[in-house]
Amino acid sequence: NIRPSYPCGIPHLTFQPNLTGVPPSLLQDNGEDAHRIAPSPVVHVRGLCESVVEGDLVEALEKFGNICYVMMMPFKRQALVEFEAMESADQCVTCGVNEAVYIAGQQAFFNYSTSKRITRPTNADDPSSGNKVLLLSIQNPLYPITTDVLYTVCNPIGNVLRIVIFKRNGIQAMVEYPFWSQKAKSALNGADIYAGCCTLKIEYARPTRLNVLRNDNDSWDYTKPFLVRRERGKGRQRQAILGEHPSSYSDNGYGSHCPLLPLPSNNRYKRSSPHDAQEVVAYPLPQTSSYMGHASSSSVAMVSGLHPAKMNCTRIFNLFCLYGNIEKVKFMKSVPGTALVEMGDEYAVDRAITHLNSIKVFSKRLNVCVSKQHAVIPSQVFELEDGSSSYKDFAMTRNNRFSSVGQASKNIIQPPAAVLHFYNVPPCITEDELQRLCTEHDVPGFIKFKVFDAKPSSKTISGLFEFDNKTHAVEVLTVLNHHQIRIPSKTGETDQGVTSTVYGDCLMPKIWG
Repeated sequence: NIRPSYPCGIPHLTFQPNLTGVPPSLLQDNGEDAHRIAPSPVVHVRGLCESVVEGDLVEALEKFGNICYVMMMPFKRQALVEFEAMESADQCVTCGVNEAVYIAGQQAFFNYSTSKRITRPTNADDPSSGNKVLLLSIQNPLYPITTDVLYTVCNPIGNVLRIVIFKRNGIQAMVEYPFWSQKAKSALNGADIYAGCCTLKIEYARPTRLNVLRNDNDSWDYTKPFLVRRERGKGRQRQAILGEHPSSYSDNGYGSHCPLLPLPSNNRYKRSSPHDAQEVVAYPLPQTSSYMGHASSSSVAMVSGLHPAKMNCTRIFNLFCLYGNIEKVKFMKSVPGTALVEMGDEYAVDRAITHLNSIKVFSKRLNVCVSKQHAVIPSQVFELEDGSSSYKDFAMTRNNRFSSVGQASKNIIQPPAAVLHFYNVPPCITEDELQRLCTEHDVPGFIKFKVFDAKPSSKTISGLFEFDNKTHAVEVLTVLNHHQIRIPSKTGETDQGVTSTVYGDCLMPKIWG
């Protein structure tokens, strides 16, 4: 039993390892197994391995009773499992306390959930409805997601009829099967399309059939392979100078398929009939030429929730340039606190939405989505509250970081974090001066500071800042990224200093305990 210890009768906080192997939520001060949370047919599962999918949970826990629904939380390595009967949930939790229960080869821990029922997104989530359409939410999509990618992933489980991809709050897609899609949901829910990213969260969708108007990267009807987009208001297309498409691309516009790799040996990935298809699946490589140049989505992002007094075009550039080149930024006069950001391509917009949507900047939560506009036009230019222009063109700035293949390959795409990596800073600057720089610009100061070792002949230094939280780091990056530092010369005059660039990076080694 683990009991509190109060030396000299004075309560104080102490830490010690949990030697029992039982989750702390299942331990009581009196040493009994009584659960603090009221019994529920919904069981909270923790300690899952990163590669676990819904099918692994069902396979391991169906021995306790029929399972109604499973909700995966892949980035937390947790899940909720709803049983049909309370007795099944009791057996699951009790068994997890008394003996080790393994899911996908790793011991998991169980407790009752505070919910009595898992909330379904729509009424169509009732398994008895037999819905044939799945709603896929792609989390952390570091690489392009197209109909070709999703078809390659989903078709081995069953014949895919139609796919529609839409990009509003992140990247989502609907996939239609000819039969009840529970098997596909079980096999793919929680899986990664690529290692460590593009994680699938799958629910049953509301529609029972998808309506596809054209076959391209964002929608495809596999029952109508020759469905093409019809241009509105045009009796015929203009004559193309070089014909239909380069000879390096196939008729469907995607180029050659990637090599085929063996399908995982687990039976749930296989089709019902062995004659439907061979047990192989094509795993497309990310960022290859087959993805480039065919997408119909916009390269313009719309950002709302901007602080009217503290945000301007330059600060938007400082934040968004981590995820792609910035061409133009324009604030909308008709919609206060909203701006359009034209980026280098649609994939840059996808990355920005993935990592910046819903983050807080200056106490306001940003909403980043794909704009209906395909370019930013410098119309209705006005003065912002800080006196700067509502429109700025960044196409020729040297601070864009994806201007060449070599330059782009050096960028590590990461979500906002509490640690910032700074570089291109003059070696004569001190920690106190950097703290003073934060104070002068009314942004939070850092709590820890690390300078990397540099060569004696180096004209700049680099290192890390650590802040109290992610929000503070984002605000500092927004204000001080690309800030120019003036260096006093030997003659007493001030020379123009180098640009100090800061960007978020959470892959740095852990320097502080």
